[in-house]
Amino acid sequence: MPCNINPINRIVMIKPKTSAPPSASGNAAPTDQPNFRSNPEVDAKIDAHIKDNPKYWSYVQAMPRERLERTVVLNEVRELDRQQRIREGVLKQIDRNPELKRAYDLLVKDLPEDQKEGVIAQLARSTRRAVARSQGQQQTRGEAVGV
Repeated sequence: MPCNINPINRIVMIKPKTSAPPSASGNAAPTDQPNFRSNPEVDAKIDAHIKDNPKYWSYVQAMPRERLERTVVLNEVRELDRQQRIREGVLKQIDRNPELKRAYDLLVKDLPEDQKEGVIAQLARSTRRAVARSQGQQQTRGEAVGV
């Protein structure tokens, strides 16, 4: 699968498009609607939220389509901004510790220059989550974690 890198250095995997089966005339049959997956657990959460918030559901249903579409895009933009702030914070934390910076640079030394920063951020986030999980497990087993 080919990779594209968008302006904020996210690696995006692109699935190759399969052509539609040819119709009787030999032309590719057009696809009208994309198939959306349905997750019963997510649907149940959505249904529960709608049931608990009928005024909000009425508000959403009354929105014009363009406004609703723009709201969805705004949520995506906010999520991307949040991810970028987290990434920048992680990189700043690494930059403040020269020994840590050297260790991460050593790990990514063979990567192309444009991918190094992104991989360092991913490694740092994964490490942070692993450390937090292990500390949480120690606390649940009754071991004290020094403060």
